Amino acid sequence: MRAKLRSGEHLLGVLVRMPSEELVEMAGVAGMDYVFIDCEHGPADLIALRQHITAAELHGMDVLVRVGQNEPALIQRVLDHGAAGIVVPHVDSAEQARTVVQQARYAPVGDRGFATYGRAGRFGQVPAREHLQADVDRTVVIVMIESHTGCANAEEIMAVPGIDGVMGGPADLALSFGVDGPHDIRVLQALSTLHNQAAAADQKRMEIVSSAEQARHSFAAGAHLVVVNLTHVLMKTLDGLVRLGRGSP
Repeated sequence: MRAKLRSGEHLLGVLVRMPSEELVEMAGVAGMDYVFIDCEHGPADLIALRQHITAAELHGMDVLVRVGQNEPALIQRVLDHGAAGIVVPHVDSAEQARTVVQQARYAPVGDRGFATYGRAGRFGQVPAREHLQADVDRTVVIVMIESHTGCANAEEIMAVPGIDGVMGGPADLALSFGVDGPHDIRVLQALSTLHNQAAAADQKRMEIVSSAEQARHSFAAGAHLVVVNLTHVLMKTLDGLVRLGRGSP
């Protein structure tokens, strides 16, 4: 995934919460580039997570995992289980961004605990030097900016070495700004500024959407990673089916 992003590819994925193994397989059969597993707003069961990552890889998809706030142990285990990278929510300062990098990367960049005998090291079959290089070549670290404070510090956050990309959080930004929802003009302006800052800093931009049309718009507007929230898509489909089945317009 990191190599694809560096080469300028646009990657399309789907957001799921566990358990969703069949949805992961369906996404792979359909040809999605990656799966975004949400362990912030969903379960963070590590056994289930391992199974979901395995299912995704069998279908040629990378996996990004959104962890919760201040979860260094989960970050290490997610990466040891073979995820391509992490997405860390509620990063409000450069100091917090540096902490994320420290937790996600091996020395000398960070202080992630080192072991090759886990799944990411192919159960000890990958030499230590090769495993260390894989961290440099492969691990993707994306931070989420979701508050007024984070927006004010966005340039400093994106300047932290070891950060690969940034994602704005519209819903939490709306709460932070004290407005009714993510479509408020103040939220949209904050996101636009964030996107411009990401482009200036050569940071990869990630966006979450709820439809194919929104995905096309995001890519056209400069996003590198777009993730479709499957919950929204499925509920819209189910709602439409119910309306049709009952003869509603």
